[in-house]
Amino acid sequence: MATVDLAHLLGAFVAAFFAGAINSVAGGGTMLTFPVLLALGLPPVVANATNTVGIWPGSIGSLLGFRKELAALPKRVLWLSIPAFVGGLLGALTLRYTPESVFERAVPGLILFATLLFVVQAKLRRGPQAPQETLLLGGGTLASAMLLQLGVAIYGGYFGAGMSIMALAVLGFIGMTDMLAMSATTSLLGFAINGAAGAVFIAAGLIAWPYAFAMTLGSLLGGYGAAGIARRIGKTLLRRFVIVVGFSISAALFVRIFSAH
Repeated sequence: MATVDLAHLLGAFVAAFFAGAINSVAGGGTMLTFPVLLALGLPPVVANATNTVGIWPGSIGSLLGFRKELAALPKRVLWLSIPAFVGGLLGALTLRYTPESVFERAVPGLILFATLLFVVQAKLRRGPQAPQETLLLGGGTLASAMLLQLGVAIYGGYFGAGMSIMALAVLGFIGMTDMLAMSATTSLLGFAINGAAGAVFIAAGLIAWPYAFAMTLGSLLGGYGAAGIARRIGKTLLRRFVIVVGFSISAALFVRIFSAH
């Protein structure tokens, strides 16, 4: 592992600050912090685990920033936190006990698919939109949403880049239309997913704690500040930002894989 000095810790802090801001608005912040930790000399698995634990407090900042939107959500939306927690555990255990290379090759395609879903979901959902408070009241709809969320959470516990974008796509298809409410919900789900995965990584002794502490402070400050920014930039610009982030993350991962061969 590279020597831990002030410059390294400052680099981790700055990267986590911007990642916390990105995650609270659209997701994808891990594609900023993960490469930074690798550049600082951490092994890939340790970098991934440290990244999860270090970014997790950003979800707390986002939850505080989005407290008004969370209070207005239908209560049954909270049921999605159950598969989020379980999936986070399963994904982290998968990373712990299986080769990383197999899933890493699939990540760019998964993120690209999720972003394309997000682009087209408004066109596919034609006709009058259901009011926000009526969402997820049908048992079949709720069961389908929980199953989809379980898949997103397993992915998030394993690696996590683009996880929030995939979650946003799922929320759009089950009827959510308010981008601020959707961002608030993904912050809640990310809190559950990364909390569960982080517990597995901590138990396995995979955390580089000096970096994790620096990232904790950075992600907390960044996550809280960006919730206010999300309200000011408006729903249309926010949706466009989500799409740009999704395509950018996918392209970066494709380049990374092909450059390694």
